[in-house]
Amino acid sequence: PRRTAKGAEEGAAPRRRRFQSASPRPRRGPAAASLLPPPRPLHSGPRRSAGGLAGLSAALLRTDGFVGGRWLPAAAVFPVHDPASGAELGLVADCGVPETRAAVRAAYEAFCSWKGVSAKERSSLLRKWYDLMIQNKDDLAKIITAESGKPLKEAQGEVVYSALFLEWFSEEARRIYGDVIYTPARDRRALVLKQPLGVAAVITPWNFPSAMITRKVGAALAAGCTVVVKPAEHTPFSALALAELANQAGIPPGVYNVVPCSRKKAKEVGETLCTDPLVSKISFTGSTATGKILLHHAAGSVKRVSMELGGHAPFIVFDSANVDQAVAGAMASKFRNSGQTCVCSNRFLVQRGIHDSFVKKFAEAIKTKLRVGNGFEERTTQGPLIDEKAVEKVEKHVSDAISKGATVVTGGKRHQLGRNFFEPTLLSNVTRDMLCSHEETFGPLAPVIKFDTEEEAVAIANAADVGLAGYFYSQDPAQIWRVAERLEVGMVGVNEGLISSVECPFGGVKQSGLGREGSKYGIDEYLELKYVCFGGL
Repeated sequence: PRRTAKGAEEGAAPRRRRFQSASPRPRRGPAAASLLPPPRPLHSGPRRSAGGLAGLSAALLRTDGFVGGRWLPAAAVFPVHDPASGAELGLVADCGVPETRAAVRAAYEAFCSWKGVSAKERSSLLRKWYDLMIQNKDDLAKIITAESGKPLKEAQGEVVYSALFLEWFSEEARRIYGDVIYTPARDRRALVLKQPLGVAAVITPWNFPSAMITRKVGAALAAGCTVVVKPAEHTPFSALALAELANQAGIPPGVYNVVPCSRKKAKEVGETLCTDPLVSKISFTGSTATGKILLHHAAGSVKRVSMELGGHAPFIVFDSANVDQAVAGAMASKFRNSGQTCVCSNRFLVQRGIHDSFVKKFAEAIKTKLRVGNGFEERTTQGPLIDEKAVEKVEKHVSDAISKGATVVTGGKRHQLGRNFFEPTLLSNVTRDMLCSHEETFGPLAPVIKFDTEEEAVAIANAADVGLAGYFYSQDPAQIWRVAERLEVGMVGVNEGLISSVECPFGGVKQSGLGREGSKYGIDEYLELKYVCFGGL
């Protein structure tokens, strides 16, 4: 998920600029609309980077917030930049506390009717939203690449993955079952009902600007909840494009709301969402540090909370492993999105007997299969990091490791493309006292630690205070069972480097979060159990 680091500052443009939409304006929402300022006249669209947002459907390129079924301007705007070129993609409404409260009110008023909509109808609307995402997948992918920098092929994969959550939860909406319990009393029956929580505040990261929304929102809407989404300041366009498609799909006004904001206003907007008494649920994907702050705010009104927080995934290669398979898994796990995912392998623990062979083949794969460049270039496999602060963290981890005795096998410095690009880097002779061994890098750095025994590897892997994902390669069935059960993580990849799937529960243990997303379990995060005792029978 993720790390909201250095954000864009508030724009100083004297006039409001926005994309002109060819589609009709969406339906107005409920009475909360009276809290909102009147809509402003449309102006010409913002500047677009070459090869970025140019040529896309104007209907999907939105810059206002989306509240109560209509597009909501704000008093201020903030710029969004292409991390590859630095070009300004556009100016987006910088929503603050008033807009956030209006969005919550709109969601609350919509919930009063949405919770009574039949499961079949909710299912149908989510399915229409899914269909529209698939129909617009190419444009949605270009938006993701423009604002996050990830290679276009990865962005296309994210759009499909994102849409599949809507499809999955459109099906799960019709499978919310309760229970009948027979009590000792002959004249009583006990019922267990599952009912929607209410308004859910959804706070999402920049590294998967579409999928992290649908994974939460799909479950929430299927359960009968309404949502207010606060996207990351780096990537608001994806959230707003989803709002346009939700409106086209017929999702009622107020059910899906979006309040984009700058880094400057993120704190006050987040606190408002966590403390508003009309909000019943907080779902957040991001850093552990930010998650703790949101938990503190949510505690005041004892809200239900889901947190998908930081990871520090170990990738263990035992002597019995197939080295070629392990290298392929390492490449997939480490360098997807240039290492900027919460489940990316962050520490490579390789057993002594296979260490040299693995490092040699891993280095060769990095040199021959990875190409750094702009995400819109066809051959690119590694795009830019999200911003300067992200690059500085990778540099810090590399320099710290070198100063303590690590060896640079390949990479190790900023890429010649400059700006936010960093070379895919492999370090050997890494020790546990180095920063990269106990901090999540969130970049294209692969540090290799040599170990001798299974017990030693498991101890190193479990030494972290987080536990999201873990990976290991082995051909020993007994060892596979032992290590899979002993790793203190929420998800384990055995001889596999890519583990995410809409059908499977996503989440961690320890300080990596609370709750699970996706799968049949994901919808439970938005449901309340109610026990009904039926007597006098």
